[in-house]
Amino acid sequence: MNNLKLSRGGGGTHNNTVCTWDLGFHHHRHQYTEGTQKHTQVMEEQGSLQQIGGLIESSFNSCYTSWVYEALDELEHNFTITDPTISGHPIVFASNGFLKMTGYLKDEVIGRNGRIFQGPRTNRRSIMEIREAIREEKNISMSLLNYKKDGTPFWMLFQLSPIFSKHDGRVIHFVSVQVPIPRRKANSEDGNRWQELVLGSCRREVCSDTVMELARCRALDSFIDTDNRVLEREESCEASDSEKGKALTAIGNIMSVLTHYSELTGRLVCGNRSNSAVICSLTSALHISLGRIKQSFVLTDPQLLNMPIVYASDAFLSMTGYNRHEVLGRNCRFLNGPDTDPKAIGQIKDSIQSSQACSVRILNYRKDRSSFWNFLHISPVRNASAKIAFYVCVQIEEAVKNGVTQGLSPETRQLGTVGAVKIAVRTLSMTAGSSRS
Repeated sequence: MNNLKLSRGGGGTHNNTVCTWDLGFHHHRHQYTEGTQKHTQVMEEQGSLQQIGGLIESSFNSCYTSWVYEALDELEHNFTITDPTISGHPIVFASNGFLKMTGYLKDEVIGRNGRIFQGPRTNRRSIMEIREAIREEKNISMSLLNYKKDGTPFWMLFQLSPIFSKHDGRVIHFVSVQVPIPRRKANSEDGNRWQELVLGSCRREVCSDTVMELARCRALDSFIDTDNRVLEREESCEASDSEKGKALTAIGNIMSVLTHYSELTGRLVCGNRSNSAVICSLTSALHISLGRIKQSFVLTDPQLLNMPIVYASDAFLSMTGYNRHEVLGRNCRFLNGPDTDPKAIGQIKDSIQSSQACSVRILNYRKDRSSFWNFLHISPVRNASAKIAFYVCVQIEEAVKNGVTQGLSPETRQLGTVGAVKIAVRTLSMTAGSSRS
């Protein structure tokens, strides 16, 4: 009836009543639809959280016994453990010390990415270096400005270390240890001079002629107190030797716990990738990208001892007669033989030492010890931060170079292969880094 009264105007009562009912119907239908959508969204989010929760639980249960939680809780260090194999690279464990340091509850941290602790003053370059270390599955240590739950910034020594499967060399988790770095203030005399310059002298409070001037003086004093961190300039945010020692001790203690409880399941973990697992030094995504390149080439890692081959294309295996497991982890010199020219070998070494590309004609040997002239091109491959991540070595047998096959010239094919490898490495170093950090 209220709707009928409100609807009566210059027109007929019946028409206005129908119009008002229609508007009311659409209004309630809109509310119902909106409510249904929100309910569906909430249900989907809850389902997603439950799914992630199941993945997080299996992340630990698949590697360690259930007693590992209690053992890690007994450690006094500030640290988190993350799983790079789960989408978003979430935190799967947070120590009590870390929660106390940051002010977060465990439920507010587990399942989240570590970027929640970053803020406006967190150094972007440092974040990129962390992402690069994650992509390359390596250790990194740096001073980093993070933020507590209440928004308070604090300096810490950030120590990141990968945890490898001893069986196949895959990265199982990352351990992140955080050691607080106490604020190191500059001499307070500088701050006093600045305050004196702004306020003239606090003695004005005593000799103020008006209440307004006194209020203005107190307001400026309040500004100095509330924004004191601007005046307290930090002489240095670098970690001391003591703080670095604490981080290394924490990593050692955490690794001891994880190693012990992985032994009980028979799925051993370790802090260093074993030599037999060097074949797994590439991510699966990069393996897929490189597998699309049909030319003969290998990828070597200059960061590893003896610069071993970490990827070999099918065309390379076909040309040399080796199986993949006979190639990975070895230095390219195994292709050399008694008649290989030492000058050609020297030219290759010089190019690597100078981080330059080079092309050389060299006599190499297949698995059956038959020789072939290899038109070899070597080039450094840089990641997204412009550091040399790999060297790509593209091989073309001289018989092919001299025109047995048709199509693009050997030089063009080699440069095309190098370009494809560089694109794959740089693209994945950016996309994988941003999704894991």
